[in-house]
Amino acid sequence: MKDKYALAPWIKRFLLEYLPTDRNFARNTQHSYRDALRLFVIFASATLHRKPDELLVEDLGADLVRRFMCHIEERRKCSVATRNQRLAALRTLAAFIGERSPEHLSWCAQIRSIPFKKSEHRPIGYLEKDEIDALLAAPDRSSQLGSRDHALLLFLYNTGARADEAAQLTVGDLRLHGPQEKSQSFVQLRGKGNKIRFCPLWASTTAVLKELVRGRTEEERVFLGRSRRAMTRFGVHDIVTRYARMARSNRAGLRHKRIGPHTIRHTTATHLLRAGVDINTIRAWLGHVSIDTTNIYAESDLEMKAKALGMCETKVRQSRKRWRDNPDLLKFLAQI
Repeated sequence: MKDKYALAPWIKRFLLEYLPTDRNFARNTQHSYRDALRLFVIFASATLHRKPDELLVEDLGADLVRRFMCHIEERRKCSVATRNQRLAALRTLAAFIGERSPEHLSWCAQIRSIPFKKSEHRPIGYLEKDEIDALLAAPDRSSQLGSRDHALLLFLYNTGARADEAAQLTVGDLRLHGPQEKSQSFVQLRGKGNKIRFCPLWASTTAVLKELVRGRTEEERVFLGRSRRAMTRFGVHDIVTRYARMARSNRAGLRHKRIGPHTIRHTTATHLLRAGVDINTIRAWLGHVSIDTTNIYAESDLEMKAKALGMCETKVRQSRKRWRDNPDLLKFLAQI
């Protein structure tokens, strides 16, 4: 009975059983929930003056959670989005405990009644065609690392893959065909929730990837670090930001844009939309569960908005002159 009221056993079951097995959450989501709970346990332990292993479920009431939310924003200087993500982890834990322990249903309801804070909706950032071209031209392709970096940037733009999806990519996930073959080259990507999707590859992407993975086994990762170890999503992010700094010297428009792997993903979606690709196809291309997520690209593209406005623009009609307003004609008719 003691374990039912202690917090530690519940957290262990939540992280080791519920998230990976019952919910099949992605590894990054599991880590995010773990980090949120770790921060909360540290905060609760310091606030209540108890060791983490001595904390009980009922000790962590709604008031303490609200104080933790204030701590996240005011002391840790986190954004509202981060604050809401930490709260989502706590609410999910509360639901997990409440479903398995009726004694804690009242406590669960109190925690889950804490609302998410409304955050400012910022338009997504993306690159124009000349800007993405400048980014792709930044790596020195005469070197081995430069060729790898160019292949990575081109792959991200071609597929709209997330940083983690590119880092986890193996040689066996690629289906690369030569230009003389009729088959379309494509890649298999494993997205959030271990969902599989397939993306076609351009001939240029196929060529650089073929050169990159030549002689490797199917189990090896496509993008490797300097030490030939598998690249992480943080390594992918570092490569993108490094070449973004280099590209800024040639494109003034890039100086005021924050560029990361997700910016390239947004760029892919926006350029597909401009090319007339159906929004449902883009949703499948990016691996979105809901089409509402994909619709943000239609809302954010100023070029498409300007075209739509031009199609709806009301043209001023010039007034037509009446025959009475022409005195010469009247004089002519009077002489007949």
